[in-house]
Amino acid sequence: ALQHVAGVHRSAFDLPVLGITGSNGKTIVKEWLSQLIGRDMVVSRSPRSYNSQVGVPLSLWNLSARAEMGIFEAGISLPGEMKRLQKIIRPTMGLFTTLGQAHQENFSTLEDKLHEKLALFKKVETIFYGRDQTLVHRAIQERFAGKTLKTWGRTSQADLQLVEEEELDEGKQILLKWQGRTFRVFIPFSDHVSVENVLAGILFLLYMGYQPDTIAGRARHLVPVAMRLEQKEG
Repeated sequence: ALQHVAGVHRSAFDLPVLGITGSNGKTIVKEWLSQLIGRDMVVSRSPRSYNSQVGVPLSLWNLSARAEMGIFEAGISLPGEMKRLQKIIRPTMGLFTTLGQAHQENFSTLEDKLHEKLALFKKVETIFYGRDQTLVHRAIQERFAGKTLKTWGRTSQADLQLVEEEELDEGKQILLKWQGRTFRVFIPFSDHVSVENVLAGILFLLYMGYQPDTIAGRARHLVPVAMRLEQKEG
């Protein structure tokens, strides 16, 4: 009933909606995207990690007439769940973070879980994903060949290529290549996972028409996101 009510509420709005799924990184990518574009438009997004069968409809209830874009994350733990979430989120664009072992216990193989997650992108126009993930790349290419596919990664075949990384005292400087041009971005993080999540955000902004200089200026001010299992001083 909660999902049905949220679906009716979502149908009242005609706006670009980015649906984010994957095993890890959904909340961080969503929050960083909001930090990167929030000064330019009103973004309605999932609170915290509200991505479950209950969390998604609660997130969608936040949609209002002020919103110019929606960013909602969707997570699953059982087969059949993503089809229900797709019907109420109705994303126009999709972003796949990473594929891992999270919630694997209810799926026989990684491939099964991947195909279940990809159900979120059934009716989107554009999909963003990491080109270095061979299994993900192959599945999306086979299933969504007719859609616009944009990728990030370290391989030269990615639309947004990470060319090199340089460790600095307070973060990392990365050299990126996009449409034949290279540019540098400093990020206040140095771990591999954060770099991967930043690449997803940068690719989305480039696709939306943002200039590299603007992206570089904003990426250096990204702030950490409070997550589960975070260690706190007692």
